[in-house]
Amino acid sequence: MTDPRHPLDPVLMRVSLEVNGDLHVLEVDTRVTLLDALRETLHLTGTKKGCDHGQCGACTVLVNGVRINSCLSLAVMHEGDTVTTIEGLGSPGALHPMQAAFLHRDGFQCGYCTPGQICSAIAVLDEIRAGVPSHASGDLTGAFTPDTAEIKERMSGNICRCGAYSNIADAIADVLEAKA
Repeated sequence: MTDPRHPLDPVLMRVSLEVNGDLHVLEVDTRVTLLDALRETLHLTGTKKGCDHGQCGACTVLVNGVRINSCLSLAVMHEGDTVTTIEGLGSPGALHPMQAAFLHRDGFQCGYCTPGQICSAIAVLDEIRAGVPSHASGDLTGAFTPDTAEIKERMSGNICRCGAYSNIADAIADVLEAKA
């Protein structure tokens, strides 16, 4: 007996996600990326689709506190996970400290990459505080100084076509110093 479905017919699957503090149960095609589920199903359009190949970082979100490129991850892989997008970080009246620092330091120009940059920057600070080394770290087993080179290395997966890199690094350094 043959399967009556065509090989390209969608296979739907339920996935439960906590997104920005709200529980969502979605029924999605198993081929749908987390990025597309966020943008097209949940209408959270702050997370941007840039290259759709994991090379630009515009789609960066936090999953269980860890930054990922949501364009490279299938939605169904995140059953039970906690997802934070730019919309879940703050509001106009109560900005997240990183959002406020980006505004203060003018860490954006066109703004397209900014949501991914901010999500990535928050994760960078968590990595530094946890003592996770990067390629720029002088010592892989001990303490390291979270200097500009360290910040730039950690943010290298997020591209800004406008070139606001120095302001982005300054904003991250401001928040790092404020939390120290």
